Amino acid sequence: MTPKKAYKLALKEGPSDITRNIACKDSHCAYLYALSVDECPRDDTREAVCEDPGYAYWYALCIDKCPRDNTRKSACENPEWAYYYASFVDECPRDDTREAACKDPRLAYWYAKYVDRCPRDDTRLAACKDPWYAYDYARNIDKCFRIDTYTVASREQEALTYYNKWLFNKFSNKTT
Repeated sequence: MTPKKAYKLALKEGPSDITRNIACKDSHCAYLYALSVDECPRDDTREAVCEDPGYAYWYALCIDKCPRDNTRKSACENPEWAYYYASFVDECPRDDTREAACKDPRLAYWYAKYVDRCPRDDTRLAACKDPWYAYDYARNIDKCFRIDTYTVASREQEALTYYNKWLFNKFSNKTT
C-alpha cells in the first residue's frame, strides 16, 4: 500500500498504527494524516514531516501550534521556511532561523524588517549580496546612508539611481 492510499484508507476507517506507519513514509502524507486523521501531534508523524522543511513548518504551525527544536531544525534547512518559522511559529528572532534566512538576500532583508525589526550586521551583510536589497535595507531598515549598502547598490545602475533619489529626497526634505 502506498502512503497516499494508507492516508485515504485512514480517512475512511479511522487511525491505526498500520496506516500511520505507511503514511509516515512520505512527509506530505504524514502531515495530512496528523492534520486530518489523528487531528493531533504525534512523535512519529512529526519525525516523518521533519524530512521536508516545508512540512516541518506547517506541522509546527497547524498541528503542534508551537515551536519545537526538531521542526525548527528541519525548517532551517531552507532559508524561506526558516524565515516563515521565525515569523509565524517562533514569532521572535533567533540565531538559528536568522542564520538560515541570511543564505538568501531577500529573506535576510525580510528577516531584518519583519522579525528583528532593526538593523543588524549579519542581515545587512546578507542583504548586500544583491544591489536592490542593499538599497531596500538602507532605505527601510537602516534608514540612513551607509557606504556598504551604497557600494553594493552601485553595482546596478537602476538600484543606484533609486538610492541617489532617496538620498536626495531625504536630505532635501530636512532642509525645507
